[in-house]
Amino acid sequence: MTVTITAFDRSPDGGKGLARDTRVRWALEEVGQPYEVRLVSFAALKEPAHLALNPFGQIPTYEEDGLVLFETGAIVLHVAETRDGLLPMDPAARARAIAWMFAAVNTVEPPILDLSIARLQERDRPWAAGRLPLVEERVRTRLRQLSARLGDADWLDGDFTAGDLMMVSVLLRLRSSGLLDEFPRLSAYVARGEARPAYRRAFADQLAVNTRP
Repeated sequence: MTVTITAFDRSPDGGKGLARDTRVRWALEEVGQPYEVRLVSFAALKEPAHLALNPFGQIPTYEEDGLVLFETGAIVLHVAETRDGLLPMDPAARARAIAWMFAAVNTVEPPILDLSIARLQERDRPWAAGRLPLVEERVRTRLRQLSARLGDADWLDGDFTAGDLMMVSVLLRLRSSGLLDEFPRLSAYVARGEARPAYRRAFADQLAVNTRP
């Protein structure tokens, strides 16, 4: 059974692990599933062949034995549900882990992405100086809530799960902003995620693509 994912041939982040294929690579590494990567250019994202896999012209996509998936959360959930290692066996714990996956992409990530847009794309707008503090405070609100829930635990709900994988991946987007440093528990939480051998392999593979001649 061959798994193939798509990824940027040159990621906008230069291989820092922020492109969403890193999340899928990490999940596949955690469960020990070999996979192939088909690299695509920005131009290829809008071509019919890729749009047949992802109608929105994005990466990653996932192909396995006739199954085609898009959306990172859906892909990671499929990997977690069909292999051992990312979801607990206990039904209640399993449901909670999935809830944390949704929380990562639906509750925590949107204000973080809004912050990136405010800092990178809107900084020269006349209203940017007034908007940025409001966006930063929305991010801090989510981080305060998440930090309070995590407490002194290593992971969000017992052992490491797909919920932690998605949450750490989302929080990594904050590193350059400095906001994560204001929350030591979350900084340590992200560091634990990055220290996992599966993450290191996923990161190294993506970095290798972006640093090749």
